[in-house]
Amino acid sequence: MIADTILSPTLSDQPLDILHGVFGYPAFRGPQQAIVEHVTGGGDALVLMPTGGGKSLCYQIPAIARQRAGRGFTLVISPLIALMHDQVGALHEAGVSAAFLNSTLTSEEASDVERRLMRGDITLLYAAPERVTSPRFLALLDSIHERGLLGLFAIDEAHCVSQWGHDFRPEYRGLTVLHERFASVPRIALTATADDLTRADILERLQLEDAQAFVSSFDRPNIRYTIVEKRDSTQQLLRFIAREHAGDAGIVYCQSRRKVEDIAQTLVEAGIDALPYHAGLDSKLRQTHQDRFLREEGVVMVATIAFGMGIDKPDVRFVAHLDMPKNIEGYYQETGRAGRDGLPAYAWMGYGLQDVVNQRRMIDESPAAEEFKQGLRGKLDALLGLAEATDCRRVRLLAYFGETLAGGQFPAGPPQGELTPSGGSEPHAVGSVGVKYNCNNCDNCLNPPDIWDGTDAARKLLSTIYRVQQTSGMHFGAGHLMDVVRGKVTEKVTQHDHTTLSTFGIGADFSEIQLRGVLRQLIALGAVAVDAQSFNTLHLTDKSRAVLRGEVAVQLRESVSTPAERKSRSKSGAGPAAIKAPIALDGAALERYAALKAWRAEVAREHNLPAYVIFHDATLAAIAKRAPQSLEDLQGISGMGAKKLEAYADAVLGVMAQGE
Repeated sequence: MIADTILSPTLSDQPLDILHGVFGYPAFRGPQQAIVEHVTGGGDALVLMPTGGGKSLCYQIPAIARQRAGRGFTLVISPLIALMHDQVGALHEAGVSAAFLNSTLTSEEASDVERRLMRGDITLLYAAPERVTSPRFLALLDSIHERGLLGLFAIDEAHCVSQWGHDFRPEYRGLTVLHERFASVPRIALTATADDLTRADILERLQLEDAQAFVSSFDRPNIRYTIVEKRDSTQQLLRFIAREHAGDAGIVYCQSRRKVEDIAQTLVEAGIDALPYHAGLDSKLRQTHQDRFLREEGVVMVATIAFGMGIDKPDVRFVAHLDMPKNIEGYYQETGRAGRDGLPAYAWMGYGLQDVVNQRRMIDESPAAEEFKQGLRGKLDALLGLAEATDCRRVRLLAYFGETLAGGQFPAGPPQGELTPSGGSEPHAVGSVGVKYNCNNCDNCLNPPDIWDGTDAARKLLSTIYRVQQTSGMHFGAGHLMDVVRGKVTEKVTQHDHTTLSTFGIGADFSEIQLRGVLRQLIALGAVAVDAQSFNTLHLTDKSRAVLRGEVAVQLRESVSTPAERKSRSKSGAGPAAIKAPIALDGAALERYAALKAWRAEVAREHNLPAYVIFHDATLAAIAKRAPQSLEDLQGISGMGAKKLEAYADAVLGVMAQGE
């Protein structure tokens, strides 16, 4: 374990002084100051802040301030061992006394941490919820509390407490014991993702009804959102990486373990440094792959959703989804792992009819109560609405979380996909809602798609489902039904008398791609049901009638290629070996930046920490641009706190001198 540096009690307990002196940042961002002051003063808080928005400082600064003021240590509840290690390592680098209690410690090491807690020698302690709620640990907290050394509870990844969240963990429910047992100790719950339903569940489950809520903007303006229809998704991914992100760190999400391994192998064969990660791999191998991703540059992690929570790597330049997630919360959380440093990043997703069928089937086969299933279907429909949208994706994404973009307005009325007649002569349109806003950083705003009216195709598909079932007494899957609509004679089609089937060939003018898009919408609308118990065959529902009667219009996007597929972005010196600085640097400064990164890599290896824990790229770039020659020249650079200045100033100045 890395030796702790105990902070002197004579140091300032003022939040702004801690921000400057410990973390080296010139000013708070957004609502950070209000949150820090509220929690430092003993108030409860619920904090919703996007990934990369600085959530950690919202409890780390109050933790330092409260201990310096004699109010005890802060217990941080975190679900992941890897996150604990990196957070504690980063705090040590900043000169803060921090520790963790988890299964990686020996019994002697764990006992030492507990003794230090009793002495008041630790500022922040990280532990998992299952440990925190154990009788032995609660007894330890009782003893510490009696000594006046328990100052604050910080519940990270708080969405895990909610059944409506995308990463529900039952052990989080037991955290209510903290309020029941230590009512006088303030609590702060933090998450990057929660819609209104999840937010309300967090407040109720953690008994935080009286807490002050701090909700930041969910907008990540540095992330470009692109969603494409799957054609050959593997080749689409390879083109996307080769043309847009050669040599960049990224994450590729797949739904199945087998697909993770297949895609990782394909990327490696294409010359991309890629690694697989899923729960079926040996735990040591998973840890090795995660360490490589965090500590090396340009590694692409291909993973299931088992990977990612708490990953603090700031320079992930893209997140790609080869399969559609379950809901917008999961999509937002996963894409938010790109561009944590605030620099340009890309969120790319491919989706298709089979994604919709698979997700619907998993919901329908779930043993959950029907009310809960209905909620899951609604969340899936919202994500499909985002994928099929023809207007600004950012407006739709933020509207889901109850936020309106400045200058953009989401329309009132029934949400997209709801089968609600307009009551007038015009049918209620599904697919495009006509939001007039250009974020200039999503595919729809940069390359507006053409729109076509799929109402006629939808009615023909529904009629075919009905006629085929009526004449054969059987139900069929999507492929066969589209063959009938298009008048395609196949062996299966000839098994029933297609020559007398009134709908045979009535949609010959529609392409298979168009009909698949229509089916996606009809399934999302609930106008077509998928029978998972009968080979994914399609059935009409009560909602089919509204489409058949022309009461619901189906507006769809024309299939378009993405900018990455049409033309390559111009890159100077693109490739794995290219040095990409986060700010504009001239030739000499770029050489200094490269030298600083090489030095940082050596230090990170010595400390067994990710390189960004030593210094972020932005800090190195600022140093390279300033070309400091003295200790005074280094002062005031963002990210250069007092402890890091003391620890690394001589070495950094040495690197600068070598470049002269």
